Amino acid sequence: MSIEEAKKVFTIEIQGLTSVRDKINQEFLRAVDLIMECPTRLVITGIGKSGIIGQKIAATLNSTGSPSFFLHPVEAMHGDLGMVTATDVILAISYSGETIELNALLSSMKKRGNTIIAMTGGKNSLLAQAADVVLDIAVPKEACPLGLAPTASTTATLAMGDALSVVLLNRKKFQAEDFRFNHPGGSLGERLKVRVSQVMLTGQDIPVITQEFSAAEAVRVLNEKNLGAVLVVDLADHVVGIVTDGDVRRYVLGDAGLAEVGVSGLMTVNPICIEPGMQAADALSIMQRHEITVLPIIDSEQKLVGILHLHNLLGKGEFRFLV
Repeated sequence: MSIEEAKKVFTIEIQGLTSVRDKINQEFLRAVDLIMECPTRLVITGIGKSGIIGQKIAATLNSTGSPSFFLHPVEAMHGDLGMVTATDVILAISYSGETIELNALLSSMKKRGNTIIAMTGGKNSLLAQAADVVLDIAVPKEACPLGLAPTASTTATLAMGDALSVVLLNRKKFQAEDFRFNHPGGSLGERLKVRVSQVMLTGQDIPVITQEFSAAEAVRVLNEKNLGAVLVVDLADHVVGIVTDGDVRRYVLGDAGLAEVGVSGLMTVNPICIEPGMQAADALSIMQRHEITVLPIIDSEQKLVGILHLHNLLGKGEFRFLV
C-alpha cells in the first residue's frame, strides 16, 4: 500500500507540473524582459513554504548570472526594506495570493516605484491585483491527502523559478566558465576546469624582487607574502629566478650566512613558468610532475603578470603535496 501511495504522490505532482507548464504564456516573457532590463537586482520575497522555495530560486538565479537576493517580508517591514532600491524588480511568491504580511510589504514597495512580478495560484488575489506581471502556478490538487500541506504547489513554484533561471541564462549567453567562476568553492573537478587567469594572484599580491636585492631582503619578502616563494625579475619584468623556503633552508643548513649574500646566490634560475590561458588542471599537473607548489605566470612577451600557488587551485587543507 505504501508503495502505491508514494507513486500516487509522483503522479499528482507530475500532473501539477504539466498544468503549470501549459499555462506559460506572454506573461512569462514579460517577466523575463523585466528581469533582463533591471539595472540592479531581483528581490525575491515570500513567507512560509513559499519563502523557502524563494530562497532556492534566488540561489539558482545568482549562480546562473542573474543577481538576486531573498527578502523576508516581516524583516523587511522592520528595517530590511532599506536593502531595496527603486530600480529593483520584485518577485513575490504566495500560492494563495492572500498572505497578509506579503501584501502589506508590496504596498510599500509599490510606493517606492518597484515593478512587481507575482508567482501565485490565485489569479484574482490581492497579490495578483498588485502585480505588474502574474505567473500562474495553480495546480489541480495537492499531493497531501488533506489538501493542506503545500506539495504539488511548491514543486510547481520551484519549477517555474527554474524555468525563469534557464531562460534568463540563455538570454544572457551565460557559459560554463561563467558558472565555474561563480563557484570557486565547488568540487575539485569543477575548480580545475577554470583558466589560470581566474585563480592566479596579481599586482601587490605577487611576491617579487629584482636581482639587486640581497638574500636577507628576499627572506623578508618571503615572510611578508607568505606564499613559500619569491619571484626574481630583471628590469624588463622577465622572470629570471625563484627563491623558495627550501632554498633558504638548504642555504642555512650549509652553514652560510645570508647577510652578505645577493639574491642571485640563493635563487633557482630559469624557473618553470606558464601562461594565464592554461587550464588549472594542466597547471596542477605541472606542479605534481616537478614537485613544486608555485608557478610564475608570464604573458606573451615573457613578462610577469601573476603567480599561482597550489592553494589557489585546491584550497588549504584539502590536498597534501609530497615534497
